[in-house]
This record gives sequence, structure tokens and C-alpha cells, in this order.
Amino acid sequence: MTITTLKDLYIDQLQDIYSANKQSLEATKQLHAKATSDELRSALEDGVKGISEGMVQVRNLIESHDANPNGEFCKGMEGLVKEAKAHAINADIDDKDVLDASIITQYQRMTHYGLAGYGTAVAFANRLGLTGDAETLQNCLDNTYDGDRRMTDIATGKVNKEALAA
Repeated sequence: MTITTLKDLYIDQLQDIYSANKQSLEATKQLHAKATSDELRSALEDGVKGISEGMVQVRNLIESHDANPNGEFCKGMEGLVKEAKAHAINADIDDKDVLDASIITQYQRMTHYGLAGYGTAVAFANRLGLTGDAETLQNCLDNTYDGDRRMTDIATGKVNKEALAA
């Protein structure tokens, strides 16, 4: 896609978010399978649901602009997923609490990429006067922030304390 207008850039960013979500969804499922803390497993399960819901919302927005949701491949998330695999999913970490701490780290890195993408898309939608799009994307952004805060609470509440004792 040739980008010549802010709307072109906006659609490109939506496609990037969609691709990032698709990649992070699979990684989050794998992180969930490796997690040992019940609280962390529950948060990751909710993360899978949230990412899936965000994908539906973003897909609908892209299609409402007559564009292909799969028109972009997010190399940024590709790198973050590789990191999640290396440092959590396929990592050789024997202590379950240290593994859970690493899972949180990798999940939050992917989440922070999502926060940047959604935040930028909200700003573009507002500038373009796409009020409905902006509201949808703001909801996705808020939900992503909630998931990130929940992970921080889990890490600082119990997981990092238990990992320190390892």
C-alpha cells in the first residue's frame, strides 16, 4: 500500500495492529500453557480473550475502510514473539516462580507494543474526525492498559517476591 495521506497511514497502522495482535495471540496462548501461578494463568487467559476481542474490533474498522486486515505484517511484534519464545516459552528455567516472572516480562513487552499502536491509532482517528473509530480504539487501548496493570500487580504482589526466594 502506498501511503500518501494520513488516512492511508491510519489504515496501515490498523493493519499493523491486527497483525501484531494475531502474532501476540498465539504467543499469549503459549505463555498461558507455561505459567504456573493460578493468578497469572487467569490473567493470561483473560489476555487471550482481550486480544481476540481487539482483533475483531480492529478487523471491523479496517474492513469499514474497504481495506484488507491482512495487508501488513508486523515485524516489531515478530521480534517480540521471538523474544517471548527464547526467554519464556522455550526457555530452560527450572524454578517455576522465575519462569512466571519471565512470562510476565515477555507478555508486558508485547502489551507495551500494543499500547503504542492503539494510542497512535486513536490519535490518527481523532485527527481524521473518525469519532466512532476513535471510541472503538480507545476502548481497546483502555482494555490493554488494564491488562498491563494487572500483570504489574501480579508481578509486584507475589510472583517477583517468590522468584527472589528461588
